[in-house]
Amino acid sequence: MKGSTRRFFAAATVLAACFTAVLSGRQAALTAPMAEQVFKNVQVLKGIPVDEFMLTMGFYATATGLNCTDCHVEESGGSWARYADDNPLKMQTRRMQVMMNTINRTNFGGRQVVTCDTCHRGFSRPNVMPSINRLYGSPPNDEPGDPIEQAAGQPPPDQVLDKYFAALGTPQRLAALTSFTGKGTYMGFDDANKSPMEMVARATGERSVVVHTPLGDSTTTITPNGGWITAPPTDKPVPLMQITGQELDGVRVEAMVFFPATLRKSLTKLRTGQIQLLEDDREVLQVQGNTANGATVTLLIDSETNLLRRLVRYNESPVGRLVTRVDYHEYREVAGVKIPSSWTVSWVSGRSHFELTSAEPNVQVPVERFARPNLAQTLFP
Repeated sequence: MKGSTRRFFAAATVLAACFTAVLSGRQAALTAPMAEQVFKNVQVLKGIPVDEFMLTMGFYATATGLNCTDCHVEESGGSWARYADDNPLKMQTRRMQVMMNTINRTNFGGRQVVTCDTCHRGFSRPNVMPSINRLYGSPPNDEPGDPIEQAAGQPPPDQVLDKYFAALGTPQRLAALTSFTGKGTYMGFDDANKSPMEMVARATGERSVVVHTPLGDSTTTITPNGGWITAPPTDKPVPLMQITGQELDGVRVEAMVFFPATLRKSLTKLRTGQIQLLEDDREVLQVQGNTANGATVTLLIDSETNLLRRLVRYNESPVGRLVTRVDYHEYREVAGVKIPSSWTVSWVSGRSHFELTSAEPNVQVPVERFARPNLAQTLFP
C-alpha cells in the first residue's frame, strides 16, 4: 500500500466530524463525554467516548488506505469545522457501517465477524480477483495477538513471566524501584526532527509523558483514577481528551512494563501460546491475558534473552479491534533493574518512537505532576 503508514498517522487526529463545545471541566471530571456530545453531525457511531471515536477514524483509514481529506471535504485539511460537512464518500461510509452491523447481527448472532478490514484490506475498493503472487509467494509472518488458549507442550505463563522478571533484576531490586524521572527524545512518523521528551512515573500507577513539540507541549497522563491527553489544537481537536475503558487499561499495562513487579497483577486469565517468529526471525513465546475491562494484551518474550520484545494489545470497538503494538528495542539498567530505553508505539493511526537517554530512580515525584488540568474552555468559541 502506498504511503499507508503516513495515512494511518493522520487518520485518528483529523478524520472526524466537526466539533461542538467541549463539556465543562467539572462535567468531564465526572464522566467521559460521548462522541455525539462533543462532535457535530455524528449519525452512526453514537454512544462511544471521544477517544474511542477518534481511534475508529484510524480504523477506517487503516482498512481503506485513505486519509482524512480523502473521506471528508478538501477544505477540512485546514479547518476542524469543515469535518462536519457531508460528501458522497462520507455518506457511503455510514451506509457501509450499517450494512456491516446488519451482516453480523443477522448471520453471526451479533458477534463481530465482519469488519471494514475483512473486505478492504488496505484498499479503498475491495479486491474481487485473487492474487497469484499472494497464492504462490511467501506469506508474511502473522501478527501475534489474536486470542489464544494455553498451548499443549508450552510452559505455564507464570513460569515464563518468572524468567522474564529474573532477566530484569532480582526480586529485591524490582520491588525497590518505586519511581523514576527520565529525559529523552520523541519522534513521530511524519516528524522531520526529534523533540525533547520528559517522563515521570511511579510504581503506584502514575505516569506522565511530556513531549515538547515545535507547536506546543503534548502531555499524556495516567493515574489510578483515570487518564487524559492534552495537546495543541494542531494535534488534537479538543484541549483535553480523556482516555477511557479498554484503551485506558492498555496504556496502564504499557506503563507497568517499567515497574515489572506490578505487571503480573494487571492481567488475568493468563495463558501461554505457541512459539512465534518475529520479523528478524527471533523466537518469542506468547503470554496473553486480559485486563479488568476486557482488553486483550499479549506479551512476546524472547526465548533466548527472556526479555520482552513486543507488546500487542487491542480494544473492542463498533468497527473492529483497535490494535496497538509496542516494540522494545533496547534496555538500560536503572537501580539494578533493566527498563526499556528505546521503544516504538504503533497503532491504527500513528507511530511514535521514544528514546530514554537518562533516568533517575526513586525520586520524590510531586503529586502535582499527575494532577488533571482544569481545561473548561471550548475549542471553537
